[in-house]
Amino acid sequence: QVQLVESGGGLVQAGDSLRLSCAASERTLSHMGWFRQAPGKEREFVAALRRSGNTYYADSVKGRFTISRDNAKNTVYLQMNSLKPEDTAVYYCAARDSGGRYYMVTDYVYWGQGTQVTVSS
Repeated sequence: QVQLVESGGGLVQAGDSLRLSCAASERTLSHMGWFRQAPGKEREFVAALRRSGNTYYADSVKGRFTISRDNAKNTVYLQMNSLKPEDTAVYYCAARDSGGRYYMVTDYVYWGQGTQVTVSS
């Protein structure tokens, strides 16, 4: 059973940057993703990274967020720049071995516990 542990969340001001980390207990799986959930809203796709190196981003974060991985450390990162108040949410790391749609919550098998990101205006 792969375990994912997120870290790096916090309270920042609009325009600031944060880097989230997702440490996997065994290895980073083929498909890694970041999702977020704001109060009263459904969990939504943020970014995904395939083993091939292909990356995918939600339109709302494109150009501001970057997903990357360090296989030696079994860790995936989400660099978030130019943060906005609407980025406020709990951010979740997710993973699966193969297949599925990178943007679908239900297609991921493993999930972290989430880390809170709050952006003040």
